[in-house]
Amino acid sequence: MDRPSRNFFALLIGMGVVIAGGIWVARSDKPATPIAPTTVNNAEHGKFYGAKETEYPAWFDESFLDFKEDVASASKNGKRLMLLFTQNGCPYCNALVERNLSQKDIEDLVRSKFNVVAINMWGDRHVTSVDGQNYNEKTFAEALKVQFTPTILFFNEKGEIVLRLNGYLPPDKFKLAVSYVADKKETQQAYQDYLAANAPAAKTGQMPREDFFAAAPYDLTRKAGTPHKPLAVYFEQKDCPNCDTLHQKVLVDADTRKLISQFDNVQLDMWSDTPVTLPDGSSSTARQWAKLLDVKYAPTIVLFNADGKEIIRSEAFFKTFHTQGIFAYVASGGYQQQPSFQRYLSARADHLREQGKDVDIWRQGDEAPTSIPAK
Repeated sequence: MDRPSRNFFALLIGMGVVIAGGIWVARSDKPATPIAPTTVNNAEHGKFYGAKETEYPAWFDESFLDFKEDVASASKNGKRLMLLFTQNGCPYCNALVERNLSQKDIEDLVRSKFNVVAINMWGDRHVTSVDGQNYNEKTFAEALKVQFTPTILFFNEKGEIVLRLNGYLPPDKFKLAVSYVADKKETQQAYQDYLAANAPAAKTGQMPREDFFAAAPYDLTRKAGTPHKPLAVYFEQKDCPNCDTLHQKVLVDADTRKLISQFDNVQLDMWSDTPVTLPDGSSSTARQWAKLLDVKYAPTIVLFNADGKEIIRSEAFFKTFHTQGIFAYVASGGYQQQPSFQRYLSARADHLREQGKDVDIWRQGDEAPTSIPAK
C-alpha cells in the first residue's frame, strides 16, 4: 500500500479513536488522567478553568507511527522528523499552534524542514520506535519520561534524538530551537552554546530577588544521615523578561509561596562564575553546573529531593497551577508513588475541587479566570 493510501486509512483509524475515546478521557489500563479532571462541575465541587481544545494544522503528517519509516520518509524529502506529544485540553499545546505556528515565518520554517507527527500521550494507537520496539502511545510516552505537553523530539537522519523541548516555549525561543535542528547545528555546537551565541544574556542589569532566596556562599551539600529540606535552584539571567514574569506573576502567589517555603531556595545566574558547592559535595560554578545539568533557558527551576537527586524541572513557560504542582510533587513525596507528573497533577486538581476550590490551569497570579468552566 502506498503512503498516501496508508495515511488515509490512518486518518480513519485516528477518527475512530477520538470518537471511541471521548474528548476528555483517554482509555487506559490505569485511571485516565487528561489535563481536564474527570469530576464534573456541581455545587459541591470547585470549578475548572483554562482547558483549551486545539485544532492541529492540516499539514501535520498522518502516520502509522512507525518512526523508523517516518525518519526515512522525511530524510528522502530533505527533511527531519519532529515528534509532538500532546494531550486533550492542553492550553500550552494550544499556544504552540495558535501563537507559534500561526506566525508565517515559523510555519514556513517548520513545514519546509520537518515532517511533524503528533501523538496523544494518553492514546492507545500502536507505536513502533526507531529501534523496532512496540508500544502504544501512552507506554511510549512513559518510556521516554514525557512529563509535560507539548514535549517535542527532533530526530536526525539516523533516527537519533538531537534535541528535546519539554513544555511550551514562546515564539522567539521556539524558532531558535527549530533553526538549530533545521540547520543541523548539533554537529557543530551544543545547543546551550548555540543559544548563548544567538540570544546572548545581558551583561548588565539585575536579576529579580526574593526574600526566600539563600544568601551566598552557596553550599548545597546533602550529607548522608543529616536531615535536609528538598532543594529548588532557580537558574536565571540578567535582563530576562520571562524571569520577570515568573517573579511578578507566579512567585507572588500566596499558595505558591507556602509550597516554596518547604524548600531550600537558591538563585543562580546561569552565565556567572559564582562558586557553588553541589549537592554531592563537589565544587563548581553556576555556569559549569548549568551546563552539566543541560540547563538551556532562563528561567529554569530544578527541583531536588532532600538527598540531592533531581526529581523534576520547569524549563519552559508555566503558569501558577503547574508551577505549584511541580513544587507539591516534590515536597509531598508524590513522585515516589506516582512517576507520571501529569497523573499526579490531574489527581491534585480533582482533590482541590473536591475541597470546593476552583482550579485554573492557565491563570497567573491574581488574574481572573481565563475561560468559562470546563463542562
